[in-house]
Amino acid sequence: MSQELLYPLRFEPIYQYRLWGGRRLADLLTAPLPGDDPVGEAWVLSDRADHPSRVAEGPLKGRTISQLLEQFPQQVMGKLAGRFGRFPLLLKFLDAREMLSVQVHPADTHTDLLPAGETGKTEAWVVLEAGPKSRIYAGLRPGVTEAGLRQAIANGGVADQLAYITPQPGDAVFIPAGTVHSLGGDIVVFEVQENSDVTFRLYDWNHVDAKTGKPRALQIDQALACVDFGECAGGLVTPVMESKTPVEREQLSRCEHFWLSRLQGDMPFVFGKSGAPSVLVCIEGAGQVEHSGEQYAIRKGDVFLLPAVLGTCSVQPRGAVKLLEIEIPE
Repeated sequence: MSQELLYPLRFEPIYQYRLWGGRRLADLLTAPLPGDDPVGEAWVLSDRADHPSRVAEGPLKGRTISQLLEQFPQQVMGKLAGRFGRFPLLLKFLDAREMLSVQVHPADTHTDLLPAGETGKTEAWVVLEAGPKSRIYAGLRPGVTEAGLRQAIANGGVADQLAYITPQPGDAVFIPAGTVHSLGGDIVVFEVQENSDVTFRLYDWNHVDAKTGKPRALQIDQALACVDFGECAGGLVTPVMESKTPVEREQLSRCEHFWLSRLQGDMPFVFGKSGAPSVLVCIEGAGQVEHSGEQYAIRKGDVFLLPAVLGTCSVQPRGAVKLLEIEIPE
């Protein structure tokens, strides 16, 4: 199939029930929320067998990301083709009205704790909305040991063992695998992570799932086995300004799994690069993505995957916009 079949690809969000969620994603995304239950997550680019993202518009509407990678591996992934069995990142919006469980994700090296086909899970958050009760826990306080943390789990004092921040909109937080973390208290964030759904819970704030009438299971031994008790490499990020024209570009996170940048301004700019895919996420404002004479509306909450074969495209803001750019390191 020819490259003319590929274009900037927007995907439909996949909403996920979470007992700690709310209904605020209705204000962020155009697709209506289902039912009346709390919705904690919108998966906006997911190459997971149980929750595959589907193209929202154009000739490829309805195709899953995995089908695209199977049919157009070189065109979508470019020089990264063959390196990954599936799209290596999972992108989400989170609405945490209540606190998430205190949890930890294993690193890629913890093969004994990873189900077949799964990777570890390093992630980063960008805070979109926060209130006075919002909290982000990221890492342990200095001097906390495995024995001390296990005792705190037993007596309900886990929060006292964790480093935390009171987040503000615009804050970026890096959570490397092995970092104990949680967030909540009326906070909305964007999340980029390795394409993994492996989570081990240490503590769940005495939540009871309204659907089951029971607390959720904890995985304390597995969690403690992959906690990094050394100096925490995660936490609040200091953005690095990379350029100011035609838009401000800030580097938020660079790790071996993803590069995350924030772009903001009101002037047209070029997005993407030759030979590798890029992802653009609109978190404020609206405009158009243009490629080969075609225009694609981009609004708050929209996520576009730019296949590698397309090279670059133009983004034409309609007023001030704020966007996130995600790249996969070579």
